[in-house]
Amino acid sequence: MKKQDEFERQVSAAIIQLRLRSPFFATLALFASIEASDTIDTAATNGRDVFINKHFWQHLTADEQLGVMAHEVLHAALLHVPRRGTREPLRWNIAADIVVNGIIMAQEGFVLPKGVIRMQRLEHLSVEEIYHLIKQYPALQLKHADLLESDDSALLPGEYAVLEQYWRDALQQAQAIMEMSGHGTLPAGLRRELAHLRPAQLDWRAYLWRFLVQTPVDFQNYDRRFIGRGLYLDALAGESVKIYIAVDTSGSLGTAEITQFLSEIQSILGAYPHLEAVLYYADAACCGPYPLLPGAAIPDPKGGGGTDFRPFFQLVAADDPSPHAAVCIYFTDGYGTFPTESPAPPVLWVISAGGIDINKVPFGEAVRLIPD
Repeated sequence: MKKQDEFERQVSAAIIQLRLRSPFFATLALFASIEASDTIDTAATNGRDVFINKHFWQHLTADEQLGVMAHEVLHAALLHVPRRGTREPLRWNIAADIVVNGIIMAQEGFVLPKGVIRMQRLEHLSVEEIYHLIKQYPALQLKHADLLESDDSALLPGEYAVLEQYWRDALQQAQAIMEMSGHGTLPAGLRRELAHLRPAQLDWRAYLWRFLVQTPVDFQNYDRRFIGRGLYLDALAGESVKIYIAVDTSGSLGTAEITQFLSEIQSILGAYPHLEAVLYYADAACCGPYPLLPGAAIPDPKGGGGTDFRPFFQLVAADDPSPHAAVCIYFTDGYGTFPTESPAPPVLWVISAGGIDINKVPFGEAVRLIPD
């Protein structure tokens, strides 16, 4: 009992020090139950509580203790345990560590124990994106996993909502206290992660559907031809909607990304079989148009050069579509030359994992395409 009390005293002292270093992290720490555990080697979280091995803790420097505490609390607050879903646990843990360590090390005066995983070229991305990209680094290893799960750890939707709201409240309080104390804005990278708290984010196809129903075309009732396929689509009355699709085939995109783009295009054709769709392959120039039909093979990709988004929109403008009956969809990583003026039809940018910040797209709407 005496040793446990000593550990609790040390943790309390660390939170006080953490408050002096970062009121934001200190406030989050108050929302987590921090307990000693001999069943783990270092430190870990189950998404709500933080567990620390006392032997590991006692061999850390005071600064490292603060870094470890911030690390585990951030995992919990950013819902890294339930956000994993069905993804491979160890690779997900590595991706989450890259994000959390990047956030912590961007703060002045914070250190982490030697041997932690850092990949600074990926730290600006979300955990979901990093999880996809680190498949290219099979040698990347994590000695001690710290996102705990058990056979019954999967959360029901209602349970997830409760946990999410709990940590949203914690984050709001932490931000308010940080601002009151004059410690500036949210830690670098944290705003980006907050946008990914909900695992069932709005699918990019939902954006496409919203684009279609925003057109003045009269959607009157369900097209009963597709109900048997589970597609409760509105029937088009009058003028049809034309979809101009561009697939970025420049050198900055690999075969895996382009293959995923084409798979998503097949999804478009299957979900919207009554729409007129044409495809262009685009790098610094365009190849096409290729009319697209449900069930028909998609032409092989062409390209491999630089990236210029302007030729595609010039071809769309030359086709002179009605801006109220056309939609442009551009699958890309976003690295290229944009037009100086937005085109007449609405534009949906589908940005690949590892692509540019969607907030940097100069016109239209952008959504991230994250592989499972």
